[in-house]
Amino acid sequence: MLSTQPRRRLGAPARRESILEAARAEFAASGYEGTRVAEIASRVGVTEPVVFQNFGTKGDLFAAVLERVADQFAAHLDNLGRETASAVDLLRRLLAPVHQDRMHRRGRLGVLFIEAAASNDPQLRRALQRAHARVAQAIAGLLGRGQIEGSVRADVDPVTLAWLVLSQIHARQFRRVHGKASLSLEDELLRSFLDALAPVRAPLSTRPTKLFSLHPVTDVSRIRGTRRTREDTRGDDGP
Repeated sequence: MLSTQPRRRLGAPARRESILEAARAEFAASGYEGTRVAEIASRVGVTEPVVFQNFGTKGDLFAAVLERVADQFAAHLDNLGRETASAVDLLRRLLAPVHQDRMHRRGRLGVLFIEAAASNDPQLRRALQRAHARVAQAIAGLLGRGQIEGSVRADVDPVTLAWLVLSQIHARQFRRVHGKASLSLEDELLRSFLDALAPVRAPLSTRPTKLFSLHPVTDVSRIRGTRRTREDTRGDDGP
């Protein structure tokens, strides 16, 4: 007769973490509507009621996952910032079309934001607002560093620029779904966007510059008067 090993009982914090990780994978793979709580419970090895005991409803669980992902992205961005010499270089990597497309494929974390944006559920929309605010805060930190190092324009608040970056990310997904954007177009858009974030350079003055003056004279009539006086003197002396 085969003996079976009893399943190790998880403590409450560990069980909650396990449910969050399983839910993140299921929601990213199947979307919000396509995910069944029973599948999440099966991944963890608990019953469906245990999931509801920890998170209330399916919407509560999705909201918790979305906020967790936003926190993880903020921590990841902070770590990347420490390893990258320039804030603009890091932004270029994050906003690259290939990277954006990879992050928003089915099964990746960007799908969670797409699912929440497409939902009419007020709870999910509020969760999305909180997640976007958290991500914007992290991006603002990166842009603030860029302003200090001189690679990002300092005449605009970094939080405002952070929301501009988020808009650029969403615009890429809009073009991918609804348009026929080419890679060359995406590269040009990214280049133009980064140029818009660059420090504003003061225009060169168009006024002529006086290099030197041996005899500075401000009254033209004095020059003319002096010339007449010399001519009169020459006339008196004769040839």
